[in-house]
Amino acid sequence: MHTRPKPAAYAAANGTLYFAVPTIWSRIADDPDAARALRSARLLVSGSAPLPVQVYDRLVELTGQAPIERYGMSETQLVLSARPHERRRGWVGLPVAGTQTRLRGEDGGLVPSDGDTVGQLEVRGPSLFRGYLGRPEDTARSFTDDGWFMTGDLAVQDRSGCHRIVGRASTDLIKSGGYRIGAGEIETSLLNNHTVKEAAVVGLPDTDLGERLVAYIVPSDDRRDSSQIEKELIEYVGVHLSRHKRPREIRIVESLPRNAMGKVQKKRIVEQALAERVSS
Repeated sequence: MHTRPKPAAYAAANGTLYFAVPTIWSRIADDPDAARALRSARLLVSGSAPLPVQVYDRLVELTGQAPIERYGMSETQLVLSARPHERRRGWVGLPVAGTQTRLRGEDGGLVPSDGDTVGQLEVRGPSLFRGYLGRPEDTARSFTDDGWFMTGDLAVQDRSGCHRIVGRASTDLIKSGGYRIGAGEIETSLLNNHTVKEAAVVGLPDTDLGERLVAYIVPSDDRRDSSQIEKELIEYVGVHLSRHKRPREIRIVESLPRNAMGKVQKKRIVEQALAERVSS
């Protein structure tokens, strides 16, 4: 029988190296005694989905060390990882030895390494898979003509070569008012606000903008007035990011739909929003 790891089990393991998905790290961060029990560990590693900023900061406070964030897929294995001497919240680091990455825009050109411009992440190296079994057409569509694997993920890269994943091209690239916007960047900004526990940003159809930025928020304190939270968060994002990246609407929810790995299921959010629009 499959059972989900519990903070107490991590605390009792007396391990030196702990791996977990963000959902588990969030639960550990909410259990101070369990988190403090990990202070003797050599390394804390998070993967499979972005680690919320508030969880990262709480783990640093309670365990005395910053988690290492990394990135990989079944098709690529581990290709990006923060290094022990350089851990930055929200960043998954540099390519591992032998692996190369590049970010390409919609025009096929490379995007600048300015830490802000979003591009689609492509990878090549010895850890890549050979193809999808019995699916030659899917395999062909997944590689560029010059042999790079198209991950389908969106990222930015800074001058040092460090990467930050900002979402999936299929669900997290929002085209609003002529701008190409990565949902992950807005979510990170929202999670930096103390009033936000969880956040998911989606693009909903809009006759004027093409897509309208809508943020779904699980508040840290559900006793606060929702209209006040909405106004505060829209202004907050406008100050910390470009004004065109402000959500047009904030929707307060009790929880976000997630899969077994803890990843937010944005397609379900969009489907539900569109269904509600039709029924109204």
